[in-house]
Amino acid sequence: MPCGLPPRSQDVHNPAGDALLTDQAAILLSVRVADCLPVLIADKARRAVAAVHAGWRGGVQRIIEKSVGEMRRTFGCEPRDLVAALGPSIRACCYEVGEEVVDMYRGRFVNSESFFHEALPSDSCAAIREKYPLLFLSSAPPGHVHQSGPKRNLDLIAVARDQLLTAGLDPAKICVIEACTACRTDLFYSYRKEGSQAGRSLAVIGIRSAVKP
Repeated sequence: MPCGLPPRSQDVHNPAGDALLTDQAAILLSVRVADCLPVLIADKARRAVAAVHAGWRGGVQRIIEKSVGEMRRTFGCEPRDLVAALGPSIRACCYEVGEEVVDMYRGRFVNSESFFHEALPSDSCAAIREKYPLLFLSSAPPGHVHQSGPKRNLDLIAVARDQLLTAGLDPAKICVIEACTACRTDLFYSYRKEGSQAGRSLAVIGIRSAVKP
């Protein structure tokens, strides 16, 4: 039976959550993203798969690490047998976050500093901020706050890789698709760049039905 993490629906035929997993063939699991990181995990030996939606909130909650743990508990998967694919998402070059997000990671991860990059504003931008500070006031939700001074950019790939390695995956079995959704709006949707007009990309994983001899 498909399993969602955490469950948001009582309908077993259409479960929803930040992570879905199954060991049944002919069922497609999917996550919809427009900057967040889609993570697909598969165990060929035990024929089990998972689809994970990993934004900054899911990262703080260790959603990827928990998904691997649930695959072990539910299907008996061994982390060393798992393969993971990290899809296109907003990358550290474009993902500025507020200090409250930095603090949340610091409170939960020993090596959280490796998840962030500091990007200094250009000279012209700094001058405009100093002369017209009100222009940079923002009502954006947590995780999307523009701040004066040095910016802190979150690296979702670093967060995901750290959780997968902590869960026991082989580094050689983690595949990263090198594409930033905010940089390549010609190919992907980006909520950060396009706002409410942004569409959604779909990451899908499933198990083929067994081939009869």
